[in-house]
Amino acid sequence: MSLVETIVVAIWAMGPAYVPNNAAVLAGGGRPIDGGRTLGGARLLGDGKTWRGTAVGTLAGAVVALVLNALAPTVAGATGFSIPTFPPLVMVALPFGAMVGDIAASGLKRRTGRERGAAFPGLDQYDFVVGSLVFAALAALDWFAATFTPPVLVVVLVLTPLLHLGTNFIAYRAGLKSEPW
Repeated sequence: MSLVETIVVAIWAMGPAYVPNNAAVLAGGGRPIDGGRTLGGARLLGDGKTWRGTAVGTLAGAVVALVLNALAPTVAGATGFSIPTFPPLVMVALPFGAMVGDIAASGLKRRTGRERGAAFPGLDQYDFVVGSLVFAALAALDWFAATFTPPVLVVVLVLTPLLHLGTNFIAYRAGLKSEPW
């Protein structure tokens, strides 16, 4: 697989995981997952992690997977690249795993005394990646191993922070986020 094909496959395969957190921000509001509960005087998760955001983010990622599946034959034919398609369980596992990873990171932030929106370098860029990859592997291990080869994983790990910071900055400039990270 060429470097260009590896990059395309990495972005394609992570597409359903890249979208959910942004869609959750756009959905905004709703009932917090933690129901306002605290642990040691700090919220478990905070108001930013809601049932509506999780559902909308997961649904948005699943829709992206459906669209990518529909486009895969055309893109593969036009490029000659081996473009992956998403099995049904993976269509949900990737975006839901991304949401779970982000929710878990929020809990970790609260446990370390960080406020909502506070930067946590590294965790902020990889929380959803780890969640999505774990859930995808649990949903369809053979698909996961064939799709997320070591070179594809390296590209995901290198490109994700750049994409994450870029989209967050755009959302900040558009007034959708209160911080640019």
